[in-house]
Amino acid sequence: MPGVDHITFKTTPLSGRGTRTKRRSRSLSTSSADSYSSGSYSSSSEDDGVSPREKSQQNTTGFNDFCVANINQAAFGRREIEIAEQEMPGLILLRKRAENDKPLKGARIIGCTHITAQLAVLIESLGALGASVRWSACNIHSTQNEVAAALAEAGFPIFAWRGETEEDFWWCIEKCIMNDGWQPNMILDDGGDATHVLLKKWPDTFKLIKGIVEESITGVHRLYQLSKTGKLTVPAMNVNDSVTKIKFDNLYCCRESILDALKRTTDIMFGGKQVIVCGYGEVGKGCCAALRGLGAVIYVAEVDPICALQACMDGFRVVTLEAVVRHVDIVITATGNKNVVCRQHLDRLKNGCVVCNMGHSNTEIDVNSLRTPDLTWEKVKRQVDHIIWPDGKRIVLLAEGRLVNLSCSTVPSFVLSITATTQALALIELYNAPAGRYKQDVYLLPKKLDEYVATLHLPNFDAHLTELNDDQARYLGINKAGPFKPNYYRY
Repeated sequence: MPGVDHITFKTTPLSGRGTRTKRRSRSLSTSSADSYSSGSYSSSSEDDGVSPREKSQQNTTGFNDFCVANINQAAFGRREIEIAEQEMPGLILLRKRAENDKPLKGARIIGCTHITAQLAVLIESLGALGASVRWSACNIHSTQNEVAAALAEAGFPIFAWRGETEEDFWWCIEKCIMNDGWQPNMILDDGGDATHVLLKKWPDTFKLIKGIVEESITGVHRLYQLSKTGKLTVPAMNVNDSVTKIKFDNLYCCRESILDALKRTTDIMFGGKQVIVCGYGEVGKGCCAALRGLGAVIYVAEVDPICALQACMDGFRVVTLEAVVRHVDIVITATGNKNVVCRQHLDRLKNGCVVCNMGHSNTEIDVNSLRTPDLTWEKVKRQVDHIIWPDGKRIVLLAEGRLVNLSCSTVPSFVLSITATTQALALIELYNAPAGRYKQDVYLLPKKLDEYVATLHLPNFDAHLTELNDDQARYLGINKAGPFKPNYYRY
């Protein structure tokens, strides 16, 4: 199987649009709300009060190596997967081109990501490319139970359901790792929890891993920490900072999903509302653009002068949160930091203010500071709570400070096609790379593969690339087939 140097997939036209141990507290772990994929807002699970771990289930073929909410929901999940496939043309095209080559034959992948219709397309694509997989959820709130059932019905070992407890969460990851006669050699992680468990509990097995692909800011940060301390003994690929991921998953995706999440949970009208967005990175830029388009008055809070200047040039007022906290109608965090909105801010918010997080973790809003005897929590509906002060003031807290678009809405399947294709190519590259190409360190996705991800999606728009001639390519000092930009280029 080729690596970065050349790609020789057969071209096929895409038809249509087509035992418990002490662990980190899950309330402190950031990865359960990391970025990627869409949560199922309307749950289809049957809340019978029985934990899936206590149920004895099997699919129609007798397969029982899974733990999902209700295997009988498989037919509904299959329909959702089929819909997602239609909006994931790049990933489907990659599957068609590479399926005969089986570039992942022999790969045994532990996956810890969101379990959604879009991720199901990725999981089934990895299987079609030759991989054997075992999968758990990285987010206790975002699993689509019917999709998990559909995957289990298709014979995939899936251990995930919406509303897992902290104990359930770690149990599911361990079930993916512990299986007689099956030993993982690749990890696809979203937040670093599967990597963490394997490294801590099975260090000898961890050393046999051929590569880790990490999709989230939190997980990438953990990998760099492991590398810095000399504990990373295998190559890892940081796909979070690939161009296609940053631009599409962060900017374009959040530009649509922030409105979806707020509308579904609050039915709020945005025209004239005062909104402060904390953080003007790609996520913050997407949120601001969407809200301004519907007539909201936008303020931006930033610590980075470059991002602050960008916000000014885009026509937004850059202020401190303290300066406007008494007047805003909506507070959105998108910084990747901790304690961005603290109790002192929450105490000063106006009655009815909506507070939510679009960042990569559940640490941006200090939700624990609201769990005090003087405040009353009133459940409005799933993922929506009123926090009531003694004087009667109330604020609306969404998803308990976790990632709001994953917990309360959906994310466009097309965007996730781009992200999932990036992950699949990174797995193929690491698994097939010759000895010595990648050391025990963290690498960015090669530029050539980043461009290939984009190329796979262009036919969906009937887009036709202009080709350089030999003279132009020599003038620019590049190959006619790319990469077209140096690694330091800022798109």
